[in-house]
Parts: sequence; C-alpha cells; structure tokens
Amino acid sequence: MITTTISDFRANVKMYVDKVLNGTNCVLINRGTKAAVLISLEEYNSIKETERISSFAAVSGLLESSLNEWKSGKTVEINIDEL
Repeated sequence: MITTTISDFRANVKMYVDKVLNGTNCVLINRGTKAAVLISLEEYNSIKETERISSFAAVSGLLESSLNEWKSGKTVEINIDEL
C-alpha cells in the first residue's frame, strides 16, 4: 500500500493510477482527518464477490439449522394436497 496526501495525489494522479493498475494493491489518500482508497477495478470486483459469497453464509446457517431440526425430529410433515 502506498500512502499519500490529497495534494500529492492530485498532482500525480496518472502515476498513482498506473501503480494501482500495475500491481500495487492500493493507494491510501489522506485528506485531513479522513482518507480514501484507490483500488483497481479487479480488486473492487473481488471484494464485491467476497461480500456476495459471505451473504450466503447467513442462508447457509439457516439451512444447516433447519437440517439439524429435521434430523432431530423437530419438524412437522405436511401433505401439500391438504393445504
């Protein structure tokens, strides 16, 4: 990771973008007490995919819980034709 100030980033945008596109993970851009991060589109897409997959963990947990209930006999059988 490279760290820079907003002023230096503004003056050298092309250089920082090139660094990110050519292998540097990210650029941390400080602006007073706050900061922003420049990452490649590939890295951004990877993060979003990880978020998407992680969201399935909640569903997976519910499924596992339901299977455990079924295995322990805590379920009720319903005939769909009787509904």
